[in-house]
Amino acid sequence: MTLAALDPQRTALLVIDMQNAFCHPEGTLGISGVNVAPATAAIPIVSRLVSSCKAAGVPVLWSQQVHFATDAGRARKRLPSHTHKRARVSALAGTWDAQLVDELAPLADDPSLVFTKHRFGCFYETRLEAMLRMLGTEALLVCGVTANACVETTLREAYLRDYDVVAVTDCIAAVRPEWEPLAHAVWGQYFGVLARSDEVVDWLAGASAPRALGLGHLLLQVTDLDAAEAFYVGLLGLTVRKREAFRDGRPLIATNEGLGLTNGRPEGAGPLEHLAFRGSGIAALAERAAARGVEIVRGPEPSAYGLSLYLTDPDGNVVEVFADETA
Repeated sequence: MTLAALDPQRTALLVIDMQNAFCHPEGTLGISGVNVAPATAAIPIVSRLVSSCKAAGVPVLWSQQVHFATDAGRARKRLPSHTHKRARVSALAGTWDAQLVDELAPLADDPSLVFTKHRFGCFYETRLEAMLRMLGTEALLVCGVTANACVETTLREAYLRDYDVVAVTDCIAAVRPEWEPLAHAVWGQYFGVLARSDEVVDWLAGASAPRALGLGHLLLQVTDLDAAEAFYVGLLGLTVRKREAFRDGRPLIATNEGLGLTNGRPEGAGPLEHLAFRGSGIAALAERAAARGVEIVRGPEPSAYGLSLYLTDPDGNVVEVFADETA
C-alpha cells in the first residue's frame, strides 16, 4: 500500500475551506445556483477523517478563505474574476458565510492551526508553509472544497514544494461532479496519490499500533577495536559521536550514523551484540511480547531515548525498541 511509505509523525491533514459559503445551501455558492450537495455530503466523511487524524496524533490544519467587500487587487482586473460570477462576494470577513460549517467547527479547536487565505491556494501569501516547517511535516493529506479550484491549486503548490501529497478523494467535493474524473487523473499522474478516507483511517490505525518504526542503531562486537575503527571511520567515512565505557568496562565508539563498536566479544557469541529500533507504544509492545512468550531482558524502562524495551530474538540477539515516551 502506498501510504505505508509515509511516516505519520511527519504527516499533517489539511482541511480546505469547509465553510458555509461553499458547503451550506444558504451560503454564497448555494444562493448562486451551485449544487452544494456534494460538499454537504462530504462533511461527515471529513469529520471522521479529522477525528481519526487527531486520535493518531496527526496535526489537522484548517484554511479559511476570507474576502473583503472592496478588493483593490481584483478591482484592477479588466476581465471578471470568479467572485463576479456569483450572486455576491463569498466569505466576507466577519460574516457567517466565512465561518466553518457547524458540524466541523468544534473539531478546529486549536486556533494556532487555523489560518486565513485570500486566494485559491493555501500556500499563497499565508503562514501555512511556516506552520508545516515548525511541525516537521513532510507529507500532506488534503481534503475539502472545491476540487477544481482551491483544492487543485493547493495540491499543485504542495507538490512544487516537494511535499508528499495524498488527495483524499471522498473528502473532496467539486462544484461540478463531472469534472472530478479528469481532475483525479491529473492529480494521480502529476501531484501525488489518490486515496479514499477508509484507506487513510486504516493506515492511521495500523501506524499507531505498537511496533518498530525503523532502525535506530546497532552495536557490533569486534575482535580488534582499532582495526574496526580504521575500517568504519577511516575507510567508510562514518563519524564519531562519542567515546565512552560500558558499565562492564568495555570501550564504546558510537557513530553519528548509528553504528556502535566495542570489543571483548564473549566466547561463542556472534558479532551482533545489540540491535535497536525506533518504535511506538512501548508499554503495549511489552504486553504483546509477554503474551507471546518472548523473553523480556528488561524494561520498559527510562533510557537516553525516552523509554526502552529489551527483547531476545529467536537467535538470542538482544533487540531494543525505544521511543520518546515517558510511560
